Amino acid sequence: MRSAWTVLLAGVLHGLSFAPSHAWWLQILCLACLAAAAATASARRAAYLGSVFAVGWLVSGFWWLYISMHQFGGLPPWMAALAVVLLAFALSLYYALALWLWARFRPASDNTWGLSLQALTWASCWLVAELARATFLTGFPWIASGYAHTAGPLAAWAPYVGVYGLCAIAALCAFAASTWMRGDVGRRPAATLSVAVALLLVLGAVLPKNFTQSTGLLSVSLLQPNVSQDLKFDATRMEANLHALIGQLGAARGQLVVTPESVVPLSRDDLGDAAWDQMSAPFLGSGHERGALLGIFLRDEDGGYVNSLVGVSAAGDAYRYGKRHLLPFGEVIPPGFGWFVRMMNIPLADQARGRNTAAFELAGQRIRPLICFEDLFGEDFVSSVVGPQSATVLANASNLAWFGRLLVQDQHLQFSQMRAQEFQRPVVRATNTGATAVVNHHGEVVASLPAWETGTLESQVEGRTGQTPYATWLNAWGLWPLWSVAIAGLMCAHLYRRRLPRA
Repeated sequence: MRSAWTVLLAGVLHGLSFAPSHAWWLQILCLACLAAAAATASARRAAYLGSVFAVGWLVSGFWWLYISMHQFGGLPPWMAALAVVLLAFALSLYYALALWLWARFRPASDNTWGLSLQALTWASCWLVAELARATFLTGFPWIASGYAHTAGPLAAWAPYVGVYGLCAIAALCAFAASTWMRGDVGRRPAATLSVAVALLLVLGAVLPKNFTQSTGLLSVSLLQPNVSQDLKFDATRMEANLHALIGQLGAARGQLVVTPESVVPLSRDDLGDAAWDQMSAPFLGSGHERGALLGIFLRDEDGGYVNSLVGVSAAGDAYRYGKRHLLPFGEVIPPGFGWFVRMMNIPLADQARGRNTAAFELAGQRIRPLICFEDLFGEDFVSSVVGPQSATVLANASNLAWFGRLLVQDQHLQFSQMRAQEFQRPVVRATNTGATAVVNHHGEVVASLPAWETGTLESQVEGRTGQTPYATWLNAWGLWPLWSVAIAGLMCAHLYRRRLPRA
C-alpha cells in the first residue's frame, strides 16, 4: 500500500512538471519512481501502479476541466468532479496496459544486456501508451510526457523524433534513474546503462539543429479581447463586445492581424453585412499588403456550423479555414452522449468539420491557421510544413476562457512551443484571455501579453521554409515508425526471454 501512495504522489508531481514550472527533470524523476516501484511487480500489480500513477498525473494536469463543466456547463460540483476523475481513469487504462506489458515482457536477466533490454522494453511500453492516448477515439494527448521537454537537454531531439519520440527517450532516462533509486548504481550493468543514456544526451547536444531558412519578417497584431466566457454568448453584451472588437481591429498596426477563435460568437449569416464590413474594412482594398484572420462560425453545404477563420486582405475575403480536429463533448457529441452534453448546455456543441488545409498567403508569407487544440496534433497538419509551398508561419487562434486562470493557458503555450521545435516554424497565438504570444522557430517565447487583460500584442515574426527530419518522416509515414520501434522493442525482449534457461 505504501508504494501505491508513493506512486500516486509521483503521478501528481508528474502533472506539475509541465508549464508553467517547465521542470523537465521532475518529469524524469517522477517516472523513475514508477519504474522503481514496478521493477519486480507482478503483471497485475504493475498494471495497478500504472493506473494509479496516471490518475494522479492526469487529474493534477487537467483538473481545470471541472471549471468548464461546473461554472460554465452548469453541472453540479460532484458530477463535474466525478467526470474529471472518470476521464483520468479511462485514460489511465492505456498506462495500466503499458505496465502490464512491461511486467510480461521484461527480461529476467540483470546482466548488462538484460538490463539494457529491460530499459528498451520500458521505453517501448511507455511509447505504446502515449501513442494510443494520442490516436484512439480521436485522441487526447494533453500533457503527454514529452511536452515537459520543450526545455532541458532532451529538447534538442524534438526536430528529429517529435514529442512522442521524446516520450520514449524520457522513459529511457527515467529507467536509468530508477536503477539509482533501487541501489543498483554500483553494479556494472546499471552503471553501463547510465553511461549509455548520458551518451544519448550528449549526442542530442552535438547533432545539427538548423533545418530551415528565413523568409523574412512579418509584423503581426494579435488580439486579446478578454471577454469572460459567461458574457461571450450574452445577447445583452454582444453588441458592446462587437463594437470593442471593431475598435481593436481598426487600431491594429501589423501586416497580419489575428483574432481568437469565435471572437464573433455568431454565424456569418447571423452577423449581418454591416458589422462584417466594419470588421474587414481596414484590410479590404488596402494600399499595402495587410490582412486578418477573423474568428467566426460559418455554415457548410450541409447547414452545419463550422468553427472558422476567415482570411481578409486586399484580395477579398474568400479565404476560409474551418477547424478539422474537433473536441469530443465540447464540439462534437460522441454517439450515446447527447444527454450529457445537453446537461451542460454548451452553445454550438455539435459542429461540422472544416475541409480546407491551404495556407493564407500574405506579404510573401504563407500562414497556416490552427484553431485551439488542433496544434496538439502535428501529424494532422505536417503536410502543410513540407514541400516548396509549405507554410512559413503557424497561427493558432484559441479561447481558453472556458477553463479558468490556472495551468491551461501555460500548458497550451507549451504545446505551441513543441510544434515550433518539431517543425522549426514560428507560431503566433491570438487568444481571448491568454496565452497570447509569439513563439520563434526554436520554441522560445519572444513576446507575450499578460493573461486576463485586454490588449493587442504588436510584434514581428520571422517566417521559415525548409523541413526538419521529423517533418520529413512524419509526412511520409505518419506515426507508424514510432509504433514500429515500440513493437520491435517488445519483440526483442520477448525473444531474449525465450532464450533464457528455465529454472
